[in-house]
Amino acid sequence: MSPPFRRAVGPAAIAALTLLTQVTAFGQPVPPGPTRAPGIMFDTAQLPQTHGVVARYSLGPRGEVDGLILQDGTQVQLPSHLGSELVFAARPGDAVTVRGLLAIGVPLVAAVSVRNDATGAEVVDAGGGPHGGEVTVGASGPVQTVLRGRRGEVNGAILVDGTTVRVPPHAAVQMAELLRPGATLAVRGEGRTTVFGRVIEARFAGPSMDRLTEIAGPGPRDMSPPHPPRPPRG
Repeated sequence: MSPPFRRAVGPAAIAALTLLTQVTAFGQPVPPGPTRAPGIMFDTAQLPQTHGVVARYSLGPRGEVDGLILQDGTQVQLPSHLGSELVFAARPGDAVTVRGLLAIGVPLVAAVSVRNDATGAEVVDAGGGPHGGEVTVGASGPVQTVLRGRRGEVNGAILVDGTTVRVPPHAAVQMAELLRPGATLAVRGEGRTTVFGRVIEARFAGPSMDRLTEIAGPGPRDMSPPHPPRPPRG
């Protein structure tokens, strides 16, 4: 985020979001609708609107999409973990409606939502970071594909229903009988649903949901001091 935005809008953003959260918490509940997403605690319809046409995506230092540039030069910022959703929701040439806080003196919007005016597709920042939106979920089903790391080590699987399951490589060795095509795998852990599908970082695993075992860590490393060097032979 640019320094002018931090100086001009930072305090205003905190005050505005605090006020809106209090309105939701102590006033009447905000009814579900297109301007409210699961996990978000304030009504985005109360934020200023910016209309425009997408000229291009803005890119972060690693090449990830972190917002939009409108045809009038306005920069629309969103967290980079929403970049994939933004690419699917709005493309260059699409007219969009953006709700968010406006910077003072520069064409910049800290967006909370971006909606495609033609299709109605909307991306909403419900808070959190790259792992925001994670919840504890479970999944069970036959393994369709075994996943491997760059060194060939097994580190997960894709179930027949499309769910991606990730496990630490050390646990995959212990779960070898479950991590093979056709085997029934049941897991519970931190899950996230994206435009590309659902992924679960398994914390518990087993052959069925009623026979789950916690996935233990890799164990302590050997912290014993190295052996002293042998004296050279005479």
